[in-house]
Amino acid sequence: MITLRGLTKRFGVATAVDNLTLELAPGRVTGFLGPNGAGKSTTMRMILGLDRPTAGEALVGGRRYAALRHPLREVGALLDAKAVHPGRSARRHLLAMARSNGIPAHRVDEVLDTVGLTRVAGKRAGTYSLGMGQRLGIAGALLGDPGVLMFDEPVNGLDPDGVRWVRELMRSLAAEGRTVFVSSHLMSEMQLTADQLVVIGKGRLIADAPIAEVIAGSSRTAVRVRSPQAAGLAELRRRLIAAGATVEYESEEALVVTGAGVERVGNVAHDVGVRLHELSVREASLEQAYMELTADDVEYGASAVTGPKARV
Repeated sequence: MITLRGLTKRFGVATAVDNLTLELAPGRVTGFLGPNGAGKSTTMRMILGLDRPTAGEALVGGRRYAALRHPLREVGALLDAKAVHPGRSARRHLLAMARSNGIPAHRVDEVLDTVGLTRVAGKRAGTYSLGMGQRLGIAGALLGDPGVLMFDEPVNGLDPDGVRWVRELMRSLAAEGRTVFVSSHLMSEMQLTADQLVVIGKGRLIADAPIAEVIAGSSRTAVRVRSPQAAGLAELRRRLIAAGATVEYESEEALVVTGAGVERVGNVAHDVGVRLHELSVREASLEQAYMELTADDVEYGASAVTGPKARV
C-alpha cells in the first residue's frame, strides 16, 4: 500500500505538488493522470525518496522509502528507462541491482525471461532500442518480487504487441494482490488497464475514484431512448427536463438524455407508460472525461490549430 498524507513539494515559489492525500490499495491497478507539469513525476519521485517533500509524507507499507532495509524487495519502480549505464549488459545491470538488495542471481534470469530479453541479455544496454530499454526497466522493477510497483509511462517505445503485454502484466500483478501505480498519457490504454484513477492538475487532487465512476461523471455520457409513440416520447422528455436532465431529439423517434442515469430514465418511461424500443447507455471515453476534468488545469496549453494563410 502507498499512503500520501498532505504531500507537498515546492521549488522556490512554484508549487509542484499541493497537499496531496491518497491511499493506493493493493489488488488493483491505479492509473495516475494529469497534464504535463501536473506533478505526477514529482509525486512518484517523493514516494521513492528521490525528492524531499516540503511538507507531508509518502509511505510504502507504513514506512518511508529510506527506512526500508531492502527497498527493491518492497517497491519496484520504472521512472526512467534510460537510467542504465550504456556500457553494461542487461544481465550485469540486473545482477548489480540484485546483489545490492540480497536478491538471488537466478532471479535475474527469471525476470529477463518474463520481459522477453533473454536472447539479448548479453548486449550492452546502450545498444537497446527505446522499447527494449522499457522492457529492461520493467525487469528491474520486478527483480525483487515486490508488493508495490510503480511505472511512469511504461509503454513508451513499445509496439502494439508490447503495449498489450504491459497491459496484461499490470493486471496480472494486481490480481496477485500487489499495489500497481502507473502513469500514462495513453487514455485508451489506461481505460483498458486501470481499476482506479487518480487525476491531478497543477499539483492538486482533482479525482480519486473507480474508472467507471469517472467516465460516468462525464457530460458526454448519455442515455438513448427510442419509441414509436411520439406523444409518449414528448411527455417523457418534458418529465425528464423538469427533473433537471438535458434532453434533445436525435430523431422523431429517439431522445438523447444527459444528466440522468439509465435507471432513472427507465423509471420515468414506465411512469409515463411509453413503449420503448431502445434504452441504452452511450458511454463517454476516458479521454473525454479526462479532458473535462482537467480543462482548467492545463499548464502548457496551445492555441487552436489553423490552416496556412492564403497567399494574396
